[in-house]
Amino acid sequence: MNRDMSYSAVMGRKNEIMKKAIGIDYNVFESGDIAFDYERMMREAGYSLEEIQRIQGDTGVGNTPILELKNLTALARKCAPEGKGARIFIKDEAANPSGSFKARRAATAVYHAKRMGYKGVIAATSGNYGAAVASQAAMAGLKCIIVQECYDSKMIGQPEILEKLRACEAYGAEVVQLTVGPELFYTFLSLLEETGYFNASLYTPFGIAGVETLGYELVMQFRERLGKDPDKVLITHAGGGNVTGTARGIIKTGAENVEVVGASVDLSGLHMASDKDFNKKSFTTGHTGFGIPFATWPDRADVPRNAARPLRYLDRYLIVKQGEVFYITEALSILEGLERGPAGNTSLTAAFALAQEMDQDQTIVVQETEYTGAGKSPMPQISFAKQNGIDVLFGDPDTEIPGKNIVFPEHPSMIKAREFDIDKARTSYIRNAITNYGKNEINRNDLDFLIKDTKSNQNYVLSVLSEIGVNIK
Repeated sequence: MNRDMSYSAVMGRKNEIMKKAIGIDYNVFESGDIAFDYERMMREAGYSLEEIQRIQGDTGVGNTPILELKNLTALARKCAPEGKGARIFIKDEAANPSGSFKARRAATAVYHAKRMGYKGVIAATSGNYGAAVASQAAMAGLKCIIVQECYDSKMIGQPEILEKLRACEAYGAEVVQLTVGPELFYTFLSLLEETGYFNASLYTPFGIAGVETLGYELVMQFRERLGKDPDKVLITHAGGGNVTGTARGIIKTGAENVEVVGASVDLSGLHMASDKDFNKKSFTTGHTGFGIPFATWPDRADVPRNAARPLRYLDRYLIVKQGEVFYITEALSILEGLERGPAGNTSLTAAFALAQEMDQDQTIVVQETEYTGAGKSPMPQISFAKQNGIDVLFGDPDTEIPGKNIVFPEHPSMIKAREFDIDKARTSYIRNAITNYGKNEINRNDLDFLIKDTKSNQNYVLSVLSEIGVNIK
């Protein structure tokens, strides 16, 4: 009997397809209301830290070095008030097999797929995760399909995305290339159903647990090197897995006073699923178009319950400009001899500004770097921006308008880290939870869950619920 492959039919089967493709019965962790047992899901559906360290070590993933950026620190101190300018370090995740921290997530996902008897893995991603999954699948002898949004309707592709496409193909993956729009999830589900392959989602418990080793290593290496914990850890924030996994790893070291700070590039005003806006952005990851939506509603992901829940862990959320990130990318190359890609340099840009507010005996660690290549270097992206009508200027970065111009700072002292009101994100998350579950009253279990999921307190959550007319049973 032929299966109905219409859009509506496939979408109607998504829960059934996902259950087969992930092998997790998410219903086990549900309460029947807004809340679910997050920690039980992470514990029972994932792996222990020790298991993941072994899994990653078998494929050369992890144990990446921490490097001190002495010259960039010196530049920050020149721009800072007297006595200010914290020491800046980076965790060099470009040393992983596929060149980014996402090798940690991919290693656990591919290991789990092989352990469970799947013949192949599929991931829907335009970013470094595709290359990471393809690399790990090649090591494990599994088939691999990567589904990517590469082009707008005119078949014009972003240099950075096309660079990652070539990387996936170099590792032997089949790459399904799509134009931007709703066909991505439909194609992804159709391929999962057709092949019976494993969904190597970014947002499963074992995917997030794979990043815990990063946070754990970072603190332990720092203690060994400096005899203390870092004061702040800067993490590029997109879908939330980077923040969540790293923060959970930090917690597992017993470090209680490390401030977890997220950073995204400001792409406000550009719609990520818009054909018109697709090639107006110069950053394909680590920007507000992912960072804010995934913070305010994590369960928009390709799994029933997202294990990446950034508001549980973020202490601050900072925004930087496109021109500032390009500037710091070049400064890192020229001053430190390190050519690294744009994702990690997003948090490095925020760290450069934040370090100037901190004392010189304090420390700040940028939690990741990524590889660079032909399409990920600044010049191809800047040339592409010009071709798409974007003005490239020197001036005040605060005058930058996403989709209209890119403004490089005239002087490094003009680089800023702009505070995003994290309470605004918390309020939006609570409102989304109420709306998406159609509630006009919640129980005590839901209240406790919302408190934990927003890293807030009872009075805060109750005040938001009161504003929208929601009562506690």
